[in-house]
Amino acid sequence: MERVTGIGGVFLKAKDAPALAAWYEKHLGVPFAKGLYVDYISPNPDQPDVPVHTVFSFFKQESDYFSPSASPFMINFRVKDLHGLLAELRKEGVWVAEKTQDEGYGKFGWIMDPEGNKIELWEPAAE
Repeated sequence: MERVTGIGGVFLKAKDAPALAAWYEKHLGVPFAKGLYVDYISPNPDQPDVPVHTVFSFFKQESDYFSPSASPFMINFRVKDLHGLLAELRKEGVWVAEKTQDEGYGKFGWIMDPEGNKIELWEPAAE
């Protein structure tokens, strides 16, 4: 079974997300504009007509989106078969969140690594 195919995003908790986004924009040129995320779009060597998205985003410090992890960051990995991979990971004894989410832009599931870091798995929707 194919597992991770790339990084879908990196998410950080921030005490003052707008100020931190402004700092990254000013000093590193990260083009946040008016949002708290930036979507880097790259060519997809496997499907030239479907671009690859990699998001860098800030969450409010009090966000519970990373729960049950206490880590201030979360990595999102792209996968091709979310439900198949989650089933394999359960068999391997990996903590897998019971719920998954299906949005217009893809399916999401969550796992935890042995150090308690939540990892988001994303199967992008076919475009």
